[in-house]
Amino acid sequence: MNETQNTGFAERLKTAAEAKKALLAKFRPKPTVVDPLASERVAMRAAALTQTRADHAAAKAAVKQAAADAQEAVRQAQADAEAADLDARRGVRKERKALTKAEAKTKRDARYAARKARQ
Repeated sequence: MNETQNTGFAERLKTAAEAKKALLAKFRPKPTVVDPLASERVAMRAAALTQTRADHAAAKAAVKQAAADAQEAVRQAQADAEAADLDARRGVRKERKALTKAEAKTKRDARYAARKARQ
């Protein structure tokens, strides 16, 4: 206590009450400050989210398309291989038929020559 100020009991009680009020005022909720850019930030976040989703969807579609293209390429390669195999077999068959035809012609000519020789 400070004797030079001549504070009485009532004065000290009043000072203590004011100090207590000041302490309690610290814990009282303060009025909220409304951010003027809050709605713009929400819109920017929504736009960014929409853009991110669109990017992910495009990437997913690209991966799906690449898989489909690869599968189509494999299918096309198999079809080409089958067509080449079929052409090769046809070529062998045509060659065999041509040889058979040539052999038949040779036999026919030989019989004709033998008949002519007998006469």
